[in-house]
Amino acid sequence: MYEAMATVAGTVVTHPAKRELANGEPVITFRVASNSRRFDQASGEWVDNGTLFLTVSCWRRLVPGVHASVRRGDPVLVHGQLRTHEYRAKDGVERRDLEMRAVAIGPDLARCTAAISRRAERPRPEGAEPDAVTEPMPEAGVAPRALPEAAAAAPGPFPDRAAGSGTVGRPGPTRIAEPVDA
Repeated sequence: MYEAMATVAGTVVTHPAKRELANGEPVITFRVASNSRRFDQASGEWVDNGTLFLTVSCWRRLVPGVHASVRRGDPVLVHGQLRTHEYRAKDGVERRDLEMRAVAIGPDLARCTAAISRRAERPRPEGAEPDAVTEPMPEAGVAPRALPEAAAAAPGPFPDRAAGSGTVGRPGPTRIAEPVDA
């Protein structure tokens, strides 16, 4: 069987619908629209060049995260296996729909901002140093910690912009999780 993997940047155009199959396995489906634009040299403006509509299905470990996070109107990046679904509509006409069985979905950070909250603490081998992947997660009772003063005050590549000013291309200081004292 073929495995045509692709990544699509688009906007969620339907409310994600969660359902359970007869065997109890949960699935979430929603539609994504991806607009193509091109520069028209004659008019000197960007113009719409068509829209790709795609049905996205989410299975297994992806279901809880999508159910808690994705809403209609959200800008997303979806990555997964492309398939065509052929069916006969109620009016008797044969139709085809492009589907993606998603393996990863995330916010399109070129068009939005996102706060990350991890589901659970990942195990760390004994004696291993903490790193970004194995640090405590929010459910384990952690609080954000700002960068050291010197790092937050450093001018970086844009000396005319203050750190954390919210300007495009220059995000504020990175926040790192550390345990909360009980």
